[in-house]
Amino acid sequence: MANKLYEFMPQDRGHIIVESSKDGKDLLMKGIFIQGDMRNQNQRIYPVQEISTAVQSVEERIRGGQSVLGELDHPEELSINLDRVSHIITNMWMEGNDGHGTLKLLPTPTGNIARSLLTAGAKLGVSSRGSGNVGHDGTVSEFDIVTVDIVAQPSAPDAFPKTIYESLFNMQGGAAIHRLAEASVHDPLAEKYLHKDIIKFIKELRL
Repeated sequence: MANKLYEFMPQDRGHIIVESSKDGKDLLMKGIFIQGDMRNQNQRIYPVQEISTAVQSVEERIRGGQSVLGELDHPEELSINLDRVSHIITNMWMEGNDGHGTLKLLPTPTGNIARSLLTAGAKLGVSSRGSGNVGHDGTVSEFDIVTVDIVAQPSAPDAFPKTIYESLFNMQGGAAIHRLAEASVHDPLAEKYLHKDIIKFIKELRL
């Protein structure tokens, strides 16, 4: 049976930039989504050919008209939870040993939370979510990328990213932030208050 594989890429190590689209309507994250031919913090090695095949599969899905959606934080399962979708992957490609990509934030509740976090200065990374077989030496084979999610910076190199959802609902007023995020989908005024509360959230999260 294939293993669930989650690989975190910090914003700085992945050279991930946050930029607006040319028309200024969309917010994009672009950079390295997964690295090949090196032992990562999970002690796994992804051969370049495995990365290349998986990236090509994602790109073929996109060119074929499929929507490759991602979430804010990893769920327990490999399937996509539509109520937590925050972004769509617009393209992926290979550069050297690494898989690069671009994702576009969507005007969903979780997408608006991610947008407010990023514009308030939070350092968010990305994390591939997929499956594959892991050998005794940590080498991955039969690798398949399901999607790439947006996640928070872990507090230690070997720590699984501290979930934004968990932190959000554990803080005072966290549920109110989520309600504002839902309201901001239809009410631009709510986005103003969402941004203010997100700044408070960042201070408590200590990103």
